Amino acid sequence: MAAAATAVHLSGISCVRLGGGFSSSCEVQRRLKRNQIQLKHRGRSFRWQGDVTCQFDPDGAQQLQATSLQEVKSAIFQSLEGLNRGIFGVSAAKKKEIEDLLSNLESMNPAPRPTDDLTIVKGEWRLLYSTISILGVKRTKLGLRDFIQLGDFLQIIDVDQNVAINRIAFNVAGIGMLKGALTIEATYTVTSPTRVDIKYSTSDIAPKQLFSLFQKNYDLLLSIFNPEGWLEITYVDDSLRIGRDDKGNIFLVERVVTS
Repeated sequence: MAAAATAVHLSGISCVRLGGGFSSSCEVQRRLKRNQIQLKHRGRSFRWQGDVTCQFDPDGAQQLQATSLQEVKSAIFQSLEGLNRGIFGVSAAKKKEIEDLLSNLESMNPAPRPTDDLTIVKGEWRLLYSTISILGVKRTKLGLRDFIQLGDFLQIIDVDQNVAINRIAFNVAGIGMLKGALTIEATYTVTSPTRVDIKYSTSDIAPKQLFSLFQKNYDLLLSIFNPEGWLEITYVDDSLRIGRDDKGNIFLVERVVTS
């Protein structure tokens, strides 16, 4: 007869166990920090924060991971509310909260070798959060306080040509709501199962009226958004992607779904 399943609690964390000890199919591998543990199921490790119940049916690990994934994503979206992608800065506490959540998501990465088949990143993506920031004098010089507003940050990845196009949209008040964008084109080369090297190719601001507003500080604008360097793809699925670059920046983007 199978042993009865009983629940044990570790400072608010729960994990089902069988009889007097953890089931060999689902165990607490190690305590990471308060309210966070690392679980192991059939040789696969993943991290979870909060209450956890381990399932012992054949698909238990997949069920637990799917539930955890959705809750982590929901927590990330909630944490990002009102931050304007972090471009104008966030508090240290909020930054740590977001980075901890992103690290949790990275630990559940379903594509640990994304550059083996880059079709998984093909298409259009929208920036949700970045640790790149425009603060103080830089923000004033670029007119990004009241006069010029930031629109969407979009990235188009062409895996056939090994090209990435970044497009940063701007809206200008007081000139008939002038709209335009900075477009930066770069090429990339795969250097490891998770990393690509990125090389700047060209950039342009259109229309001309928008370029005239940024002309004096164009080098400053380009230095902020120039993607050249390397990028590590640390998480990617059908809807979200996380990248970390050689400058220490983190990027969270969501796939743009077109009808």
